[in-house]
Amino acid sequence: MLFMLIVKASKNSEAGNLPSADLMEAMTAFNEELIKAGVRVAAKGLHPSSNGIRISFPVPGEGPVVSEGPFLESNDLVAGFILIDVESREEAVKWALRMPDPQGHGEGQIELRQVFE
Repeated sequence: MLFMLIVKASKNSEAGNLPSADLMEAMTAFNEELIKAGVRVAAKGLHPSSNGIRISFPVPGEGPVVSEGPFLESNDLVAGFILIDVESREEAVKWALRMPDPQGHGEGQIELRQVFE
């Protein structure tokens, strides 16, 4: 079963601030555990939304609207993800609970979602 650990953005990540050396070390160790267990499929961080483009479809049947970042609602934005392939939802939750605070500073939030296969 595929699950995505979605790292939610924060004011810090949206400002383009990189994680501290300690947090980078902790995240590297966590990723190495995922690899060693054979469950990690992919993991990447994203640039802040100031480098992003949003394409929306506000009116049915009409063309898309293109908006350039930054986008204001940082708690709805994604700062990165880890894709894991596990045996159950319970295993996915256990891995998510082992992940260090991805933002540090008490700002981290992870959303765990199953991927359609």
